[in-house]
Amino acid sequence: MPSFDETERSRRAENLLEIHLAVFLFGFPGLFGKWLPLPPHLIVFGRAAFAALALALVLVIGRRPLRVASVRDMLLLVLCGLILAVHWTMFFKSVQISTVAVALLSYSSFPVFTAFLEPAVFRERWDPGSMVLALLTVAGVFLIVPGYDLRSPVFLGVAWGLGAGLTFSVLSLLNRRLARANTSLSVAFFQDLYAAVFLLPFALLAGARLTGRDLGLLAVLGVFGTAAAHTLFIDGMKRVPARTASIISSLEPVYGIALAALFLKEHPSLRTISGGVLIMAAALIVTMKARRPS
Repeated sequence: MPSFDETERSRRAENLLEIHLAVFLFGFPGLFGKWLPLPPHLIVFGRAAFAALALALVLVIGRRPLRVASVRDMLLLVLCGLILAVHWTMFFKSVQISTVAVALLSYSSFPVFTAFLEPAVFRERWDPGSMVLALLTVAGVFLIVPGYDLRSPVFLGVAWGLGAGLTFSVLSLLNRRLARANTSLSVAFFQDLYAAVFLLPFALLAGARLTGRDLGLLAVLGVFGTAAAHTLFIDGMKRVPARTASIISSLEPVYGIALAALFLKEHPSLRTISGGVLIMAAALIVTMKARRPS
């Protein structure tokens, strides 16, 4: 019979595997921006709707409580749903205009945005080192963008990707406040639900006729690339420190770029990779500093 320590190590290994699998699944969504011949907001509507449905089933089957701590938190969730809809739409716009690599690497700048926004929102001390990391991120963006032609697909892709990073940073700060009194799955469910509600009128006005293939891909994106990945990540956090999970999350662009190379034959240039390394280095340093005890 295994000892308590052996059992605990085994469970921790399972949780680590869950987080790695979740991050791997998070690397897939960018591919759907190329596979689906639909406007970005329609892709996001399908993703959010299927994700909300899947999370509702997880909550019901698992008999987990679906509650919100206060009316104020519910209003905050409505705002988060709107921001999530904008965030995902900007990300898929970046993917469709440029490449999966450009979208993922420019979006990966979000921890640097957070380093500037978090002290202002929560009235915490501002870290001067954040300026250095911001300059490192700017250098990475400069390397990715070959020229500043407003008509350049890469330039536009980076611009939309940075917008996705900024909106995700704002969303992360709001989630920090919501996580104090609400379960992560409840927060994820309501945000996906409200994102779908906000995009429903635009989806109806689009008047697009979805094929069986389109619906199948949207279901896979919503169920596996969103709901399942989120559930695995949350479950994995039971025995894995947040700092470790954050560092593993930095592999998302690596997985995404590798998957794009495999399935889409998109091979990023050395310049793009070099810029991505700088951006990811800045993001990783910010993450590690944020998790360090004060």
